Formats: sequence, C-alpha cells, structure tokens
Amino acid sequence: MFNKILIANRGEIALRVIRAAREMGIGSVAVHSTADSDAMHVRMADESVCIGPPASPQSYLSIPAIIAACEITGAEAIHPGYGFLSENANFVQIVEDHGLTFIGPTAEHIRVMGDKITAKDTMKDLGVPCVPGSAGGVPTLEDAQRIGAEIGYPVIIKATAGGGGKGMKVAQTAADMESAFMTARAEGKSNFGNDEVYIEKYLTTPRHIEIQVFGDGKGKAVHLGERDCSLQRRHQKVFEEAPGPSISPEERARIGKVCADAVARINYIGAGTIEFLYENGEFYFIEMNTRLQVEHPVTEAIFGVDLVREQIRVAEGLPMSFGQDDLEINGHAIEVRINAERLPNFSPCPGRITQYHAPGGLGVRMDSALYDGYSIPPYYDSLIGKLIVHGRDRPEALARLNRALGELIVDGVDTTVPLFHALLQEADVHSGEYNIHWLEHWLETNLQPE
Repeated sequence: MFNKILIANRGEIALRVIRAAREMGIGSVAVHSTADSDAMHVRMADESVCIGPPASPQSYLSIPAIIAACEITGAEAIHPGYGFLSENANFVQIVEDHGLTFIGPTAEHIRVMGDKITAKDTMKDLGVPCVPGSAGGVPTLEDAQRIGAEIGYPVIIKATAGGGGKGMKVAQTAADMESAFMTARAEGKSNFGNDEVYIEKYLTTPRHIEIQVFGDGKGKAVHLGERDCSLQRRHQKVFEEAPGPSISPEERARIGKVCADAVARINYIGAGTIEFLYENGEFYFIEMNTRLQVEHPVTEAIFGVDLVREQIRVAEGLPMSFGQDDLEINGHAIEVRINAERLPNFSPCPGRITQYHAPGGLGVRMDSALYDGYSIPPYYDSLIGKLIVHGRDRPEALARLNRALGELIVDGVDTTVPLFHALLQEADVHSGEYNIHWLEHWLETNLQPE
C-alpha cells in the first residue's frame, strides 16, 4: 500500500484524487503554482509544495519541479488527473526512472494512443471498427485530393498529434480540400509541433459514444458501458450522460466486449476511454484517451464504483475489485460542465467568487474547488465545476438536473449555467434526439454572439 501520493494537477480533479486517497488511508501531496496558493486542493491535501509561477510550463507542466516535490515529501506515486501531463509518455518514463509509480497506463500505451494514426492502426489490428480513411499520414495536397476522391466527400482532415478540437478541418467538397488541408497542417504545427495530418470520412449526423474500459495490466480488463457526449461546442463536451439514450443493451454488450478484449490483449493498466462516432447502428473508432476522463462521475454513478480508488489499487499491483459480471447498470446519470465564461461569446470570466452554494439532495454530486471569496485565476482552463445527477431513469435524472441547477449559486463571475437552463427547455434534449452537430446549430439560432 502506498503511504503517500502526489497529485500533479489542480482544481476539482486534484480534490477528487485527494478524497479517494484519504478514504484509502493514503497521505496526499498537492502541488501548486503561486497563483493557486489559496486553492482548495492545497487546503485539503495533507501536504503541499509550490512548484513555480502561474504559467503552466513553469509549474504544472514542469517535470523537474514535480519530481523534486516527490523527493522533498517522500511521495511514492504520482496521480496525473486529466490534462497537463496526464498523457505525456516522456513524463511517465521519467517518473519510473526515478523509482516512482505512475498511477495510470504505461509510457508505451500512452505513446501509441497519443499518435492518432498509430492508435487507429493498433485498434484495427485488435478488431475495433474504425472510420474509413487514409492508411497513414497524408504528406501532400495531391495525396489528400486523391484520398478524398476515393472515400468520398465530405472528409475531415486531422492533425495526428491533435486534440481538443485543434488541427481538425472539414472539406465538404473537393473545392474545399486545399484550404482545409493547409489549415489543419498549420494548426497542427503551431499547437503540437507536428504538421502531419490524416484523413477520414466525415460522418454527417453521428453521436459521440465513448466506452469506459479498465485493465489490471496483466491481461484482464472490463468495460463499464458507454457515455454519450454528443452535445459539444467546438469539439468540447458540455453535457455527458450514461447510459447513452440511443444504445441498446445488445449494442452495449457487443461493443463493450470488443473494447475490453482489445485492451486486455495489450495488457493495458488503469482507466481508459475508447471514443467512437456512432451512426446508423455502426461504431467507428476515433481515439483512445489513456487517462481518467472529466466525465467519469456519470459512470461511477450508474455502476457504484470509485474509478480513482481502482486506479490506485491496480497501480499498487492489487487485482481489480470487480469483474465484468459484477457490473450492472443502475439508473441514469448526467453531468454538465460549469465554466466561468461569459455568454453568448463563451469568453473566459475569471474573478472573485462573492457567494457559492453547491446544490444537494438525493442523487446530486457537485465536483468543484470553489468557495466563498476564492479568486479564479486567469491562467488555466475555465472549468470551475461539474454538476452530476443520478436518477432511476433518464426523465428523473433530467428533472433532478433542472432542480439542482436552480439551487446552484455562483456569484461574482459569469458562468455557463444559463446555457443548461435553456437546453433543458428543448424537446430534443428531453427525447435524446441529437448528434454532435446539434448544439452548434442550436447556438447559432438561440445564442448569437455579440
């Protein structure tokens, strides 16, 4: 059993890991920048270490500073949370080279899945269905035009090292290819230092379905059903639910087994998410996230498991505490991401919280690092909380979400709460009849930027 772990992150996810560690009797170390010296994760941890100035490259992304914090405090393992260094294979290797344990997948698995082309080829070999597209990187515009003609328009050009919606451009017709190809390459180069791109068929009305998998690193793995994350803005998820309203039990069992078998064959360890586009009854692999997802609480709610606790257990070399036959879905869960942003432009809105009240009651969970008087710094992601509700079925979960949103108080800054109040008035949201383009179209009509 670990005696002490360091959380290489901040905000609500750092608090999430601290809480799991405390329930397991494990000491926690928080790291923080000077801008986060009064943050809740610093207050809640057993120990804390300042690792640098506000800018992430000099603090939360500084590998030497994080390793030094482990050495200073005697932490034996590092939990990366999500974002920052959570999918940095070089970081994992350095952690292991210093005799520490990384609470997550191996450096090799992160490296393979971090390159979109290699990930797709690997998943194909493991029997996971993939979107039709180029066999690898597409080096020239002429190659791109030939591939577009072969698979048929529309197509999407993606940076191989991309993520978060960057380096992704759609060519609706052959006439659009040159502009889309050059822009995707330029965004890949500027954001990720890599201008290689690949091409896939662009599905017109897909849903975004992701399968939660978990492996013990020794050839055993399970799936924990799916999450539907189709309500997105600029490829960023805003509303996630489990189980997916469009997925049948038979489809869930089929694709879940495919995913669990795939990660078992590569001896994957810890939590991972295999993401698909789903259209007309077919699943098409798009990427694998080798970390805990922002939306993991909805899976925890319907299965009654603690994924962070399980991550820590398998990192210690212990077996998983459940098998596939132990996992049964109970009810329906929904998560909405609360950002400190000013509508309708979604511009970041840092500032001081003058009053904060978290909603409560049956089936309500609020994951947040806010408190009265806290000043949201301008240096990091604008996510300030995740509101998760659980009900016996989807209508009850939606009603509970509406009630909980009405109880939530965040004064002093603008937030995206009004967006969710508005979405809950929409018939398509209540029926579950939407795809990954629905929210963008709705925003164009109902929430025009100034």
